[in-house]
Amino acid sequence: MKKAATCQSLIFSAHESDIDRVNMFPLHDDNERIHGRPYVNYLLIATNAIIFLVEVIYTGYFSDRAATFALLDKYGAIPNRVLEGDISSIITSMFLHSGIAHLIGNMLFLFVFGDNIEDKFGRIKYLFIYIGWGIAAALAHSFYAVSTGSGEIPAIGASGAISGVLGAYLVLFPRAKIFTIIAAFFITTVRIPAIAYIPFWFIMQVIFGLINPLGGVAYFAHIGGFLAGVLTGYIWKNVTRYGTVTPQIRYPRKDQQNMTNMADMSIHTQPEVIKGSNFYEIIAEMPGLVDQSEIQANYDPNTQSVRIFTSGSRKYDINVRIPDIQNENIKIDQIKYLNGIVRIRILK
Repeated sequence: MKKAATCQSLIFSAHESDIDRVNMFPLHDDNERIHGRPYVNYLLIATNAIIFLVEVIYTGYFSDRAATFALLDKYGAIPNRVLEGDISSIITSMFLHSGIAHLIGNMLFLFVFGDNIEDKFGRIKYLFIYIGWGIAAALAHSFYAVSTGSGEIPAIGASGAISGVLGAYLVLFPRAKIFTIIAAFFITTVRIPAIAYIPFWFIMQVIFGLINPLGGVAYFAHIGGFLAGVLTGYIWKNVTRYGTVTPQIRYPRKDQQNMTNMADMSIHTQPEVIKGSNFYEIIAEMPGLVDQSEIQANYDPNTQSVRIFTSGSRKYDINVRIPDIQNENIKIDQIKYLNGIVRIRILK
């Protein structure tokens, strides 16, 4: 009964959203996606919502103590069992929430930040990496919980994995602006750079974890997930910058046609070429630039390629070959740069 009482107390107070403590509500960012809608991110949000509805029905919105205890005992991440190798409970616990505020808070963060991470990693990789961040978070929490004698208290919620999303976002999109509602003595909206917003969030997790380490919120899960996300983002950023990749080319449906494959080349980013009716648009990652004035581009008809290079302290030099261009009268129409992404429009 003592264990059941502990679990009941935990589910009502321990896992309320940490957003309520910070009073900063992100609504959206200014980061533009490249690869369409983030269907995996939508799926994760929908899955969390559906499972929460099942929780509510099964436990009578947690008023049935026996059902609540049974649910947590079976599907929650109990630290002692986690360290014994019970990985399946980690995955199930990532989709459980203790109340509507807990659910909405987590899903809001996932909605704002997760779409760009999916866009960067790709759908399948994002799904597996997201689960990996949740596992890292649960392990970090479990080690701490067992060391403090709390190894029997189950942990639930998606915030560990979402902390990984935040960590990766900070590394990959540090200059993105987060449109945020701040509720203090008054309510206002501000645009906060990710490089300020996310470290502030992380510092608050550390402070709360030190002030109230035995409280209900698993702050060490947030810290562990965040650090795993930072490491993942750092590795991904450096692999895509220095690895050998093949540019991709895609077309609007009305312009689909058989094309000669683009030649492989060794480059520092992974450019993508979009073909329109009378234009091409090249999209490439060039993190670390101050603004678009550092970027220059020109077309060489002899090699049928566009050279993109920079003049600032961060050096990039990319040649993107577009073999089906027949007209030598090519014009570089626009160069745009936002949050590490350069877009170059070429008129035929």
